[in-house]
Amino acid sequence: MDYDLDVDPALAAAVLEIEKHQARVGWDQPARLYALVDTGRLVAQEPVLASQLGLDTPAEQGSMTPIEQDELPPGQQLEEVLPGIVWPGVVRGCAAVVERLVLPPAADGQVPDDPAAALEFAREHPDAEEVRIVAGVTRHGAAYCALRMRSDDHDSAVMGGTDLVPGLIELLRNTLLDDAEDEPDE
Repeated sequence: MDYDLDVDPALAAAVLEIEKHQARVGWDQPARLYALVDTGRLVAQEPVLASQLGLDTPAEQGSMTPIEQDELPPGQQLEEVLPGIVWPGVVRGCAAVVERLVLPPAADGQVPDDPAAALEFAREHPDAEEVRIVAGVTRHGAAYCALRMRSDDHDSAVMGGTDLVPGLIELLRNTLLDDAEDEPDE
């Protein structure tokens, strides 16, 4: 992976931590949502929770701890749920995990408009690829994504970058807009 000067190292570390956790859980999992909180603040303000998470001392300055949220409502896609989510000011960022079926660029223009037909088309396409996407954002505008293909399911094959899934990044950023001014001073 190339080093990107625009990458927030704390966010990238949190996204990759979530991706490794999800890799241990395996494929065919529902979408998940995580709050990203300041590790030092978590240890100081919630020592019992921090201890349960294995965070007995503050990690390096500025690191973030992912806190998994409740499962999404049954039958709803992450993209449908995100517009209704607003994080409190103590949340520095958020991340989402989704599994998707992606098609090669050559399939553009061939996908049916009907959602059910489009899904069937994707499932039957010989070049369709199952991927797991972990996308994260911060209140300060940073973004980072990790992408793992099911056909190359190895830690060394995980791709990372700041703009791999711009639509999901935008949805996640919008969840952080409202209560940003409520963030307590440190």
